Amino acid sequence: MSKQQWQGWGQGEQAQQHYLVQPRALAGGGDVRHVSEFLRASGWHDKSKEGGPLFMESPDRTVRIAYDPHALPGGWTIHGAAIGHQDEWWATLGRQTPVEIVAGLTDALTQPRSAHAPNVWEPLREQRWRRPPNAQHVTATSPDDSAWMQYHQMPDGEAMWWSGAKDSQGNGWTAQFASSTPLHLVQAFSTALASPEPVMRPLGRVPHSTRIRTTSVSVLPSQLSAWQEARIAATRAATWARNTARSARPRTTAQPHAHAGGTRARR
Repeated sequence: MSKQQWQGWGQGEQAQQHYLVQPRALAGGGDVRHVSEFLRASGWHDKSKEGGPLFMESPDRTVRIAYDPHALPGGWTIHGAAIGHQDEWWATLGRQTPVEIVAGLTDALTQPRSAHAPNVWEPLREQRWRRPPNAQHVTATSPDDSAWMQYHQMPDGEAMWWSGAKDSQGNGWTAQFASSTPLHLVQAFSTALASPEPVMRPLGRVPHSTRIRTTSVSVLPSQLSAWQEARIAATRAATWARNTARSARPRTTAQPHAHAGGTRARR
C-alpha cells in the first residue's frame, strides 16, 4: 500500500484518510448520493419517503430507479416503461455494485443517445477483457478474472445480460439486464465496469480482499465537496443547455390541405 499526500490544502481543515481502490469492481458499494444527486441535478423527481429507500423518477415519468439496502437481496432496481418502439425493460444491480459503475448506467439515462450504433463488447475489448472461445454463453472476463459480462441465453429462448464481480473472500455482486434493455445503456454500464480508473473509498469502507490494490491518500473535506459539486454543476449546465435548445426551437403550424372540389377563396 502506497501513500500519497494531496496538494492545495486549505487552512483550518483536518485531512481525512481515503483509499484509491483498484479494480473498481471490487471496491464495494460506496456513497449512493453519487448517483442520486446527479439525477436530481438532471431534473429527476425524488419520490423517496422520509426514512425509506431511495426512489426516483425521470422527468417524463418513463423510468424509475429505486435503491433499497434492507430488502433481500437488496440493491438497485431500474424499470423503463414501454414507449414507442421501445419495449418495457428492467435492470437489477446488487447492493455492493460500486456506485461509479451504477452511475455509468444511470448517468446515461439523463443524456442524449449517441448516433453511433451501441456495442456492449467494445469497451471490454479496449481494456483487454478476454472472450473464452468455448463458453456456453457469449462471455467476457476481466484480465484479473474478478469481473465478467455475459449475454445469457436460457433454455426457454429467453435471454438477458448478466454481469458481476467476485473474489475468494466472498465480496462481490451481480447485475442483470432484460434483453429489451436499450443497448446504449448496457454499453454505458460495460464502459464503467471496464474502466481502469480507481475509485475512492473512505477509511473503514474498503473491503477486505486479496484481489484489490489500494493507495492511501489524505483528502480535505473541501476537496471532496469541490469534486462532488463539479460533477453536479456539469450536469446542471448540460440539462439547462438542452432545455434551452428545446424551448428555442421555432414551432411550425401545419397548413390545412385544400380538399379536391373544395370552395376556392375569393379574391
